[in-house]
Amino acid sequence: MGLIDIEMFATLDLVGQAPGGPDEDPEGFPFGGWQAPLMNEATGAQILAAYQGTDALLLGRRTYDIFASYWPHQKDGEIAELFNRIPKYVASRGNPDLPWAGSTLLGPDLPAAVREIRDRHEQVKVVGSLDLVQTLLREKLFDRLDLWVHPIVLGVGKKVFDGGAVPTNLTLLEAPVAGSQGTVFLRYGLAEGVPGTGDMSAR
Repeated sequence: MGLIDIEMFATLDLVGQAPGGPDEDPEGFPFGGWQAPLMNEATGAQILAAYQGTDALLLGRRTYDIFASYWPHQKDGEIAELFNRIPKYVASRGNPDLPWAGSTLLGPDLPAAVREIRDRHEQVKVVGSLDLVQTLLREKLFDRLDLWVHPIVLGVGKKVFDGGAVPTNLTLLEAPVAGSQGTVFLRYGLAEGVPGTGDMSAR
């Protein structure tokens, strides 16, 4: 069995909406493209390294449309080569056209479809796709959470844990990595059980 790896770019207040550009998800959100001023070569190299071993993409409909309008036209670079080569699985409530080569629409039973994908691949990467991520969090249908926390606070926007979170334990899989501009990369793995409680006064 492979693993489902959620890749999320977030602000310090955990807004994950439209990091890449102003047209990604603009409704009621004035900060589209907030990630761009914080990117540099070192950050780009870290992001590229985080995709090592990825052999499939799992995307929500909106993220798929954004990717499908861009990546098929990019021929240079490791990310472009990877995204264009590997299978793409799309979660959608509708029946959209999927023009990007290697794309497959998932059936209505999303949890079952994701489990089948995990059985078929070694490492399935979920990028963006905030609505889809809420389902994966709720069902605990992920194995790893890669969280890139950026040193800005927006105060508005859709959040990484935006209605899908349930009590969950996570394990830090490797030491955090901080970039020169303050972006911190955190890699967590899903752990068993739910968070416990206690009384600090008893210590």
